[in-house]
Amino acid sequence: MNEMVNAYRTSKTAGAEYASPHQLITMLFDGALERLARAIGHAERGEVAAKGECIGRVILILDSLQASLDQAAGDGALAANLADLYDYMMRRLTEANLHSDPAMMTEVHQLLDGLADAWRAIASEVAAQAQSGAGASAAVHGPA
Repeated sequence: MNEMVNAYRTSKTAGAEYASPHQLITMLFDGALERLARAIGHAERGEVAAKGECIGRVILILDSLQASLDQAAGDGALAANLADLYDYMMRRLTEANLHSDPAMMTEVHQLLDGLADAWRAIASEVAAQAQSGAGASAAVHGPA
């Protein structure tokens, strides 16, 4: 969990210390999406250093998300698939940074946005589990 909080401090998002694990993952998704949108704009304007800094922060957040995966949740297949997807996105962003390719960054943004939407959609389920005392055992992202 401290690793995720540190990733958030890096992305300058307030309130991470008081967020639930589900909220923290949501905040990480939001921070990554925001910085990726900035990186696309920087690439389009030829602002190489700023683009690289934004992509670096997105990769750091993706790495934190990958590290937070709970391989013991369910049968582990979903966590393994997400780990592979995070790895793909990090490799794609590295390539996008090298070639200053906004299309590659947009591809990752779309993938990440879909994951973020799915994560937000389970918020009510997580809240219900927390109230019933069951915890978030079905969640793929667990405490890091």
